[in-house]
Amino acid sequence: MEYSLIVLAAQLLMLASVAVGQEFPWNSSASNGGAAAGAGYGRSALNTIDACWRGDSNWADNRMKLAECAIGFGSQTTGGKGGEYYVVTDDGDDCQNPAPGTLRYGVIQMRPLWITFARDMTITLENELILTSDKTLDGRGANVHIAYGPCLTIQYVDNVIVHGLHIHDCRPGHSGRVRSSTDHIGYRGGSDGDGISVFGSKNIWIDHNTFASCADGLVDVIHASTAVTISNNYFSNHNKVMLLGHNDGFSADKAMRVTVAFNHFGPGLGQRMPRCRFGYFHVVNNEYEGWKEYAIGGSAGPTIISEGNRFTAASSKQVTKRDCKSCAWQGWRWTSVDDSFLDGAYFLQSGSGIDNNNRYGLGVKSTFAPFMTTSSGVLTCSMGRAC
Repeated sequence: MEYSLIVLAAQLLMLASVAVGQEFPWNSSASNGGAAAGAGYGRSALNTIDACWRGDSNWADNRMKLAECAIGFGSQTTGGKGGEYYVVTDDGDDCQNPAPGTLRYGVIQMRPLWITFARDMTITLENELILTSDKTLDGRGANVHIAYGPCLTIQYVDNVIVHGLHIHDCRPGHSGRVRSSTDHIGYRGGSDGDGISVFGSKNIWIDHNTFASCADGLVDVIHASTAVTISNNYFSNHNKVMLLGHNDGFSADKAMRVTVAFNHFGPGLGQRMPRCRFGYFHVVNNEYEGWKEYAIGGSAGPTIISEGNRFTAASSKQVTKRDCKSCAWQGWRWTSVDDSFLDGAYFLQSGSGIDNNNRYGLGVKSTFAPFMTTSSGVLTCSMGRAC
C-alpha cells in the first residue's frame, strides 16, 4: 500500500540520522526549565509510569513498550500496539482529502497504527483532527507542535494514546466537511478550540504532553467518557485548564472514571485543574504552582479523591470550589489524603472520606516527592539514548 512506502522511506531517513549515544544519566536535565529527573534520588526515582520505559536506550526500536505503562483508570489503554508503524513526513493538512504522509491520513485509518514523526515539525490543522480507534500519537525523537489552528478530537472511539506533543494556541474549528475515517466524511459545526477534546470515548491515555494558551480548554473529557488517565503533562498560561464532565444535566457522566497523575500545573493558570461532574476522579501526585481562582472544583456531586498532591498558593487561598448555590454539597465526597499545602493553600473536605481498603488500588503512591513531576511535559528523547 502507498502509506507503507512512506513508512519505509521515513524510517530509513530516521535511522540514517541516529548517532550512538551513552547510557542515560539519570540526573541529567529534563524538559521544562531544565529540572532534573529524580535528581538526588538515583535511578529508581522515577514515577511509576516513567520507570516502566524510560531506562531503555533502545526505546526507538521498542516504541510499543510504552503501551504497557499506563496506570489508573486508563491503564488498559494500548493505543496502536500490535499494529503497523506510520511515520508522518508531511506537516501539511487537508481536512477532506488528506495526503499520504500527513498526520490526518494516519489517524483516519481503520486499523491499529503507531504514529511517529520523521522530523521536527509544526502542524497547523485546517480543521479539527478526528482520531479513529486504536491509535498512538508518539512524538518521541522529534519536536512536534500542533498549534495555531484547530486541534485534536477523540470522539466515540476506544483505545487512544497521545504522547510527547506540544499542543498550544489551538483555535476554534469552522463549519464544513471533515473526514473522520477512510470511508466517512461529514459536516462539522466547528470545534471549540480545545487542545484535546475527548467525547463519548473510553480507554484514553494522555501522557507527557505540553499544553498552553488555547481558545477553550486544554483538555476536556466529557459526555460519559471513561477509563481515562491524564499523566505527566505540563500545563501553563491558560484560564480553564481541564473539564471532566459535560454539564450538570448530563447524568450519564456518572460513569466517568478519570485519573489525573504526575502532572505539573505551572504558572499562569486560572482554574479547572480539574473541574469535575458526577463521576469518580482520582487526582494524585500532581504539582500545583499557584492558581488564580481555584485548583480543583466541580458540581453535580462528583467524587474527588485528592491524594499526595503539592499545592502552593501565592497567598491564603482555597484549593477547592463547589459550584453549588442551593444543593447539599456537604454530602459530596471530596477527600484530601496526604496532600501538602504551602503558602496558605487549604482544602475544604466533605463527605465520607476515603475507603482505606482501596487507598492505593490505582497503582500509585500517595506521598508526594518532587521527582514525580520534574519531568512533566514533552521529554527530550534522542535515538540511541534513554529518555
